[in-house]
Amino acid sequence: QVQLVESGGGLVQAGGSLRLSCAGSGRTLSFYAMGWFRQAPGNEREFVAAIAWSGGSTYYADSVKGRFTISRDNAKNMVYLQMNSLKSEDTAVYYCAANRVRTVVSVNPNDYNYWGQGTQVTVSS
Repeated sequence: QVQLVESGGGLVQAGGSLRLSCAGSGRTLSFYAMGWFRQAPGNEREFVAAIAWSGGSTYYADSVKGRFTISRDNAKNMVYLQMNSLKSEDTAVYYCAANRVRTVVSVNPNDYNYWGQGTQVTVSS
């Protein structure tokens, strides 16, 4: 079993950048495909980005494509989400998640087996 802890959230002005980090412990993250999801108040959890175990395959939600970049460093047991050109609609709690089917880049939160506690991102306009 793997434990996930997100960090790097905060308050930023529209147009600014943040980099979220997800630290894994208990098991190497190379066993998992990884995803980032977000949830704003009153909304369902939505897919943001995902990356296969090797980093060779990634997928993004249309709403973040070209602005966000997911990456991973398996040697450090870390996954990252670089967020640029932030908009007020990006405001949400961001979660990282691990999928035991490590070759599958999935947009479905039900495919993910482990979740972090989330980190708040607030973008002021």
